[in-house]
Amino acid sequence: MASSQLTASSISAKGFASFEGLRHCNTVKILSLQQNGLSLRSFRGLVVKAATTITPKYTSLKPLGDRVLVKIKTVEEKTTGGILLPTTAQSKPQGGEVVAVGEGRTIGKAKVDISLKTGTQVVYSKYAGTEVEFDGSNHLILKEDDIVGILDTDDIKDMKPLNDRVLIKVAEVEEKTSGGLFLTEASKERPSIGTVISVGPGPLDEEGKRKALSVAPGNTVLYSKYAGNEFKGSDGLDYIALRASDVMAILS
Repeated sequence: MASSQLTASSISAKGFASFEGLRHCNTVKILSLQQNGLSLRSFRGLVVKAATTITPKYTSLKPLGDRVLVKIKTVEEKTTGGILLPTTAQSKPQGGEVVAVGEGRTIGKAKVDISLKTGTQVVYSKYAGTEVEFDGSNHLILKEDDIVGILDTDDIKDMKPLNDRVLIKVAEVEEKTSGGLFLTEASKERPSIGTVISVGPGPLDEEGKRKALSVAPGNTVLYSKYAGNEFKGSDGLDYIALRASDVMAILS
């Protein structure tokens, strides 16, 4: 029987601030397999995204066009009970404070300014933007359209969606089958039905005017199963923010 030998090589992970699970780590171990003299050490497709560091000699950063600079909210390092979380269990933040905005954009002949002001607390799409380390803190440069909504409180159900976004309270998972059998956690189907909590002002048309959305608060809707950004509310319920185009039907 051919023998297998596991060896380890390491790469430095210092500075990998935007790679979830690698914060506060000194090295990342990569195992390579040597079997019958063949080495699999080559990882040409391995790409790790790191934050771009802005050196201290640059004291200001001005976004261009419809881009916004957001100071990222600090990652929670403890549970509400005070237990320290390992870096792999720390959820990547999806919120922060607007610290600078661009000059806006032109749609047709209309000049459209960015509606957000500095100091506004916002929620953004999880994988949007480019992360930069500036003035000793992590920031994100992203387009205004990547910002999901404004959140003035710590409760996600109070979020004010922007543009064509819709905030939905997800229907609770069915605990039983139609025949009365209890479902295990693994067999409970993820729902794609919920109640609209709030809606944005609508997208901009070619003249720079808002188009009203076809759904309204209180509507029970069916939405695309894998769309949007999911959140857990302070009430323990699940919420999802998605584009109105991902809402497929209104149920009554």
